[in-house]
Amino acid sequence: MATTNKRVQLEQEIVEAFGLVPEWSKLIPDSAIEGFWRTMRDFQLGETKLPNKYKELIGLAVSGATRCKYCQLFHVEAARLNGATEEEIAEACMMGAHTMSASTFLNAEGVDYEQFRRETLKIVGNIKAQQAQQGVGKKPESRPGARV
Repeated sequence: MATTNKRVQLEQEIVEAFGLVPEWSKLIPDSAIEGFWRTMRDFQLGETKLPNKYKELIGLAVSGATRCKYCQLFHVEAARLNGATEEEIAEACMMGAHTMSASTFLNAEGVDYEQFRRETLKIVGNIKAQQAQQGVGKKPESRPGARV
């Protein structure tokens, strides 16, 4: 649980990062503010294995799926601050839409998960075999037109 002094210290860190303490963050209970800020500071805004631009594009796609206008605004602006182009933003939004579309279809149809899993792993195996035959050493995501 954050004490009043701890909250003051955390809010000072937020001011240093953002120039102000957003009013909505003042609504976060004392017992949760430290964990929330630590995750935002050290994971979302911090240097991690994923570049910040990618993290914000992921956040943008999720915000579209959850239909959160607050997250959408934050993540699209943060993506731009981290160098995302309008084309990359549009692709992230489309990826979120495509994933939600496929998820809705699979779940509504009640597709058997174990069969889906077996088929997906077989597809991955087939693509790896094709890559080996072609002498392709790159991962699929780094090749134009890659599948899966």
